[in-house]
Amino acid sequence: MHSPTSTERDRPPTYAELAEEPAALLGDERDRIANTANFAALVYHALPDVNWVGFYFLRAGELVLGPFQGRPACIRIPLGKGVCGAAAARRATVVVPDVHQFPGHIACDARSRSEVVVPLVRGGELLGVLDVDSPKLDRFTDEDRVGLERLARILLERSE
Repeated sequence: MHSPTSTERDRPPTYAELAEEPAALLGDERDRIANTANFAALVYHALPDVNWVGFYFLRAGELVLGPFQGRPACIRIPLGKGVCGAAAARRATVVVPDVHQFPGHIACDARSRSEVVVPLVRGGELLGVLDVDSPKLDRFTDEDRVGLERLARILLERSE
């Protein structure tokens, strides 16, 4: 069995390493709320320089706040509004290096400077979004986009 060195313990996990954790974390649980709550905590504590990780679920044509880690957040976001609403409407991940330059940005936490939002789509149906914010400008890379999309797919496979 490999015992991590102090250097390995100090570095953030890679997305490949993070992708191995949901199976153990979620077990046989299929409940969307329980799974997204644990998933938000996993990502929040694993990624450096993030100040908010959470979910919004599509309800009656708008995004409604779900489980999250971080400061209190906006409760309802119209489709097409802000980064979350744009990602949901486009059904495509949106990476924003500077949220203050994003047209229609909704400032739930003024400390957030960059953001990545991954739409949660299963069987062609939009279920909601995974939202990750950072207090650092230009925090998210294409590696983050690909890694978070992979994690979102794993979550969708393991949840109702």
